[in-house]
Amino acid sequence: MISKKNPKIEVGRNSSLYFAIGLNLMLLLSWQALEFKTYEKELTSIDIIEMVEQVEEDIPIVPINTPPPPSLPVAVVESIEIVEDVVEIEETVIESSETTQEEAIEERVVNIEDIELEEVVEEVEVPFAVLENVPVFPGCEGRSKSEIKMCFQAKIQEHVHKHFNYPDTAVELGIQGRVFVLFVIDSKGYTVNVKSRGPDKILEKEAERIIKLLPQMKPGTQRGKPVKVSYAIPIHFKMESI
Repeated sequence: MISKKNPKIEVGRNSSLYFAIGLNLMLLLSWQALEFKTYEKELTSIDIIEMVEQVEEDIPIVPINTPPPPSLPVAVVESIEIVEDVVEIEETVIESSETTQEEAIEERVVNIEDIELEEVVEEVEVPFAVLENVPVFPGCEGRSKSEIKMCFQAKIQEHVHKHFNYPDTAVELGIQGRVFVLFVIDSKGYTVNVKSRGPDKILEKEAERIIKLLPQMKPGTQRGKPVKVSYAIPIHFKMESI
């Protein structure tokens, strides 16, 4: 039996080729679709810029009087003229003013009346314990020597308690101890030369402040003359436990 189909026009003969071409086209289109990018369009306003002519002011030219440059130094050549000596100059002889052994020393007799004696008053510092008459604290007048001495010590203690103030810094740091204060009551009754020694500078400074507030007193006397009196007192700084 003879086939009626024309082998030249057979459709399925190149089907695999067509399938490969179609597959490639689809892959190409899919790749293009995946790589396709879109961008947001921003609206920009276009303004019209008007140029205005700028008016330039004419700046007046002010002449500046500049000083002329300094002149260059000019070498001055002095002419030397030789003049003959006409006037004779006498040379001066310098004699020595030192004395020699041959010269006699003038004797001078000094009378006692010509000697002036100048009394030098020397301020002596006397300790409080050996003083004849101790300084009189205000309020201790009109008493015996022993009572004045006891009153002086009591008034000093009263003054310390009255003006005592525990420094806040020492409280925060927990500093406490005994401070020895040495001071001098001069011949006019003022408290001077205040010195202290203690466990810390904060307590020493507070102790000196208290002693410097002492009032003026009647000065102590030794052999009927006012003298400087040295005195020492301990001040205790102690924090009470709560």
